[in-house]
Formats: sequence, C-alpha cells, structure tokens
Amino acid sequence: MIFDIVIVGAGPVGLALACGFANTKLKVAIIDKLSKKILVNPAIDGREIALTHHSANILKKIGVWNYIPNELISVIKEAKILDDSSKYSLNFKYQDINKESLGYLIPNNIIRRYLYKRLKDISNVTLINRTECLSIDNNNNKYSSLLLSNKRKIKSSLVVAADSRFSKMRSKVGISAFIHNFDKNMIVCRMEHEKPHHNIAYEFFRYKQTQASLPYIKKQSSIVTTVSKETSSYLKGISKNKFNKEIQNNFNNFFGKMKLIGKRYSYPMITTYSKKFVANRFALVGDAAVGMHPVTAHGFNLGLKGLEILTKEIKSALDRNIDISSSRVLRNYQYKLHRVAIPLYLSTNGIVSLYTNVTYPAKLARKFALRMVNSIKPVKQAFLGVLK
Repeated sequence: MIFDIVIVGAGPVGLALACGFANTKLKVAIIDKLSKKILVNPAIDGREIALTHHSANILKKIGVWNYIPNELISVIKEAKILDDSSKYSLNFKYQDINKESLGYLIPNNIIRRYLYKRLKDISNVTLINRTECLSIDNNNNKYSSLLLSNKRKIKSSLVVAADSRFSKMRSKVGISAFIHNFDKNMIVCRMEHEKPHHNIAYEFFRYKQTQASLPYIKKQSSIVTTVSKETSSYLKGISKNKFNKEIQNNFNNFFGKMKLIGKRYSYPMITTYSKKFVANRFALVGDAAVGMHPVTAHGFNLGLKGLEILTKEIKSALDRNIDISSSRVLRNYQYKLHRVAIPLYLSTNGIVSLYTNVTYPAKLARKFALRMVNSIKPVKQAFLGVLK
C-alpha cells in the first residue's frame, strides 16, 4: 500500500488535516486504533473547545463548519480574568476586535464527530482503523515505511504524527520534547447554573486553585478547576450534591446554585514542546508538536494553525511540481509554526507560573499585570491579536 501522506492519529487535528487535502490528487491515509463506531460517535470527554474566528474560518475552508448544527455552537462575547477575590478584572470584549463575538465554544466530541462525517465524503482519503503503527523507517530518500499492527506494511512520501502530546511516533523517529509538569490536575465538567452567564468566559485565579467557566448554551457552562492532584481526587470522588456545593462555594456563589450535568473528567497539567517539528519525510502537528496549557484555551487553535501552515506548504509544492516532503518544504513548515507557537507557549506558561505563585511579590505582580494589560493599548491588542 503506497500513499502520498499518512496521518497517524484520528483526533480532531489529524482528521482536520486529512480533510484539508480534499479535492487534491494526493492519496492520503489516516491511521487510528479506534473503531469506526467510536469515530462516528465519539464519547463525551468533558472538554469544550474555544475557537477563534481564524480557527472557525479554517474549519469553513475544509468544509466542516456547515456540518455542525448551530444549536450546538455557543458564542463567547467577552472574557474576564480576575485575581483571587478582587472585583477588578482584565476585560476582553468582542468590540475590541470588531467582530460580533470573541469566538465560539463547541464540545470536543461534537467537533470530532463532524470532522469524521466530512472525512467520509472525501474519496482520496483512506481510513485504516483499529490499527496502530508499530515501527517507522524514515531513512529512505524516496519514502517512509510503516509496519502496522494488522501486519500490513505501507509506504508514504510523508508521515505526519497527530497522536497527542505524548506522541509515540515522535519517540519512534527520535525527536525529544521539552516537558513541563505543573504537578496539578484539571477537573472539567458541564454544569447548569441559576444565574445567566451572558456569554462571558471567566477565569478566577484563586490562591489555592484556578476556576474557569466557558459559556455554553442556555444557562450551562463548561467548568474547569485546576487543583493539586490530592484535591482533584477528592473532587472526583465526592457525591454529586457535595460536588455541586463545593464548586458553588469555589465560585463564591457567582452563578448562584450550580448543578452537575454528566460526569467529571480529570486531566494532568503537562505541557510539551517538541525540540523539532520535522525529520526526514516526517512532521508533527497538533499536540504532538506543541501541547499547550489549557489556561488560554489555544491548544486546538494552535493545532489548526499548524495544519493550515503545513497544508499550504504541501499544496504550494504540488503547484511547483516538487516533492511534498522535501527538506525545504518541511523546514518552511517548521520555521513558520515555531514563529507562531513559541511566543504563545512561553507566554501561556509564564501566565500560569505567575498566577499560581502565592508569594507576596508574585501577588503584587499579578495585580499589576492585569492593570497593565488593561491600560496599555498595544499590549492588550497583542493579546487580542490571536482571537482574530
């Protein structure tokens, strides 16, 4: 079996990348260990994805956006960041970017479902499901060879890994990554609340934990609580009634009475940044390239930006009739993604480090930082730039 591009990982970025090659002459394969049944209807995982307008436009270009029912998309009008119990907030409003909203909120499983629905309509993409890649040989000058768990061997001009921030494919080709373990867990869930959210996202940087709410449909929000591992085990283990009261108290009754909808999910707070994004006939995309901290909600947005860059480089190579996995094409992708990713990654980690530091100097710096960004227009515009 010979392909032009093999994508390992049918997560949202891997699926979106495959959709980006519709209506091309490229023969594309996407490999994943999940069954078609799961890909058709992915399970709820508690994660809601905040999309920028640029990300929404990418989903429109690859033909996915129109598949998603409007009633499952919530708009984010404003975002407010508050330090501990202070009422002063750093505000971002949709008027600041001359749009009708700051962005959109869509559940992760919904995005995955409709990406796969779009993928099924693309004739030049082959799904190889219930399969893992056991090994890769990318030392050949003409192609990379993959040995699959179904005993098949396939060849491809380019292999793209989209298999999470703990990418096995990255390790198989010898690319290491910078790893930052914050030694905390994130508890995510959907909650219904008494008071309306007015389509405003909130981030409360408490001194012992971080509380975030992302506005979803009606009086529902995605609630994200970042705490120590010990506290996260406690929050996952207590009864629903106790959990409701705990979260309600943590928000200082900001939303009134709160009620859990569905399950609670826990994820470790670990960020990764690959030391290289490419190797011979090989590239990393999405979390496999850069695994962001969720505090700024830009993980999937950065993943979409990365696949947009890679897709453009490959299509440009096709137009010029050159090898789509030549070192020049891959170097261009790496350079352009690094320019976008490194400032976002470092600033996000810096924000987390500052706003989880409870020393007295840090507390003063936290309050100063919010007022500085609010007051200095060029600084605020730099933050708003990623939302456009």
